[in-house]
Amino acid sequence: MRLVVGLTGGIGSGKSAAADAFGELGARVVDTDAIAHELTGVAGAAIPEIALQFGKAFIDATGAMDRKRMRDLVFSDAKEKQRLEALLHPMIRAESQRRIESAFATRSAPYVINVVPLLVESPGYRERVARVLVVDCPEALQISRVQQRSGLPEGEVRRIMATQIQREKRLAAADDVIDNSGPIAALQQQVRKLHEKYLALAQA
Repeated sequence: MRLVVGLTGGIGSGKSAAADAFGELGARVVDTDAIAHELTGVAGAAIPEIALQFGKAFIDATGAMDRKRMRDLVFSDAKEKQRLEALLHPMIRAESQRRIESAFATRSAPYVINVVPLLVESPGYRERVARVLVVDCPEALQISRVQQRSGLPEGEVRRIMATQIQREKRLAAADDVIDNSGPIAALQQQVRKLHEKYLALAQA
């Protein structure tokens, strides 16, 4: 069975930590956030179109997208957010699918973890995965983690969270849940159990 598990969760929930743990156990991780960073990084494939549509002011001195300037724009103007998504999302989806197909074609991993922050909100991604895995933690913990990681003020973190689906709806869509309200060792233990489950499903 070509098993693709969609891993999702709110900002600061611990998606990357969970994905890293699956990767260490042998799963192929295809992370849409990482792909987005590649596309909008130095000499990224999306840079020419970003400069064309948004202006060269949104490209920094290194040739990458100016993330802070763009974040300030899209979180204050819904139409600009939609414009950026219309540009980036098809490119991210195509590269994500290419990497998934490559993993199965080369038989380099028993199954694929496709990390998609907005998986539940995105029917196109939901249709691609056999299972939805939600990494969950209390919202107060999400906020504190993001503040520690990126230094964003609480108001900005809450604004980002407000653009994502409600925690309850995300959990309702889950086939599997990782509770990441505790230490990293607890998360890794849950990943190991799920890894065994996914190996069995992939071999079925």
